[in-house]
Amino acid sequence: MYLYLKALHIIFVVTWFAGLFYMPRFFIYNTEAGDKPEPEKSIIRNQLYTMMKRLWYIITWPSAIITLVLGLTVMVMGGWDRLLIDPAGKWLLIKLCFVLLLFAYHWSLHRLFKQEERGEFRYSSGQLRGWNEVSTLLLFAIVFVATVKQTMSWLYGTLGLVGLGILLMMAIKWYKRKRERAGEPTSNANTK
Repeated sequence: MYLYLKALHIIFVVTWFAGLFYMPRFFIYNTEAGDKPEPEKSIIRNQLYTMMKRLWYIITWPSAIITLVLGLTVMVMGGWDRLLIDPAGKWLLIKLCFVLLLFAYHWSLHRLFKQEERGEFRYSSGQLRGWNEVSTLLLFAIVFVATVKQTMSWLYGTLGLVGLGILLMMAIKWYKRKRERAGEPTSNANTK
């Protein structure tokens, strides 16, 4: 039973991340739709709201809750909870801290969803592109800590995450320049 629950936990982690990866893309498209003339702007935003609601409430939220329930169940059934107080279990404590950060990120996306639902667009598409990469950094951190456990060097782990963050930001800047050269709007101004 334990292995089946662990497999389900991993599956729901994947579906949760699918929502966390894609939801900010909807925020970006919704923000950029503000640069379109009417009625195109309203048509795009109405379609995006429908897609956002479905993704958020039918896939992302349920996956987050099921991930949490199954994760705690697997932790207790596998005896991992006892490892938390053991020095060898420091990796698990670190992983759980990253998971807490992931839930905080999830809540931040919920807040952004509610803002956009009310027609409030406080962030540029460039800022949203940067925020979109937080889930990537957290995914890398969680998977590496869970896989290499206590053999991971803090120095290399930290440098790796910082390097990945820099690489992602450089990719965002490169993509923005590419779009500007192609004459596509980049919508960096805040829109209302």
